[in-house]
Amino acid sequence: MAENKKWLPRWFYQMASPRWCYEFCGRLLPWFVVAAVLLLGAGTAWALAWAPADYQQGNSFRIIYIHVPAAILAQSCYMLMAVAGAIGLIWKMKVADMVAKSCAPIGATIAVLALATGAIWGKPTWGAWWVWDARLTSMLVLLFLYLGVIALHSAMESENTAAQATSVLALVGLVNIPIIKYSVEWWNTLHQPATFTLTEKPAMPMEMWLPLLVMVIGFYCFFSVSLMLRVRNEILHRERRAGWVRTLLEKA
Repeated sequence: MAENKKWLPRWFYQMASPRWCYEFCGRLLPWFVVAAVLLLGAGTAWALAWAPADYQQGNSFRIIYIHVPAAILAQSCYMLMAVAGAIGLIWKMKVADMVAKSCAPIGATIAVLALATGAIWGKPTWGAWWVWDARLTSMLVLLFLYLGVIALHSAMESENTAAQATSVLALVGLVNIPIIKYSVEWWNTLHQPATFTLTEKPAMPMEMWLPLLVMVIGFYCFFSVSLMLRVRNEILHRERRAGWVRTLLEKA
């Protein structure tokens, strides 16, 4: 442990304290709430009112401003859940287990949103609500992984045992993330390639992809708000016998 402290940052150990994490999230929450409201409001108005229609799909393409951020965030949320689970397994950090547990219902909801908007977009584009496309199928598997984590937590009475079991499941399920990302390249699929990449210029004109970028950042801010609220509630539930929690509830 002494050797680990030489290279692990100080905030890593601070986050291990439920009280410090609760108060830290409380300080960040107002900023992320404001950012989420402003970005999502501006991005939605920009996407619906000022972004031009697609020359092939017309106005039906505008669902991209919900579908793409939801699909990206569903994968990011899963990776965060797996990383938090690994930290809980290795360093036995209760807060990490709380973060992993809190990610699951949020990620499942976002995955449902991504699948639903994809189906709505697919109907006018492909002529079908659902096709067993590699990208769609792997996203459905992602939803099942989220539901599996939630079910395991509900089935086990011991929080520690549930955290260990769900962490292992989340880590094993990480193999699905590159499948989602590269399925369009690995197999002949109907799904279009990635909208954003770090190495290539976006295929869409700037007046189309810029509001999409705003929506992606807005979704991440909204996710941060949801996660911090759930983590704070989880901390209060697990630490309800601690003196600082009783004092906090008495003041409230």
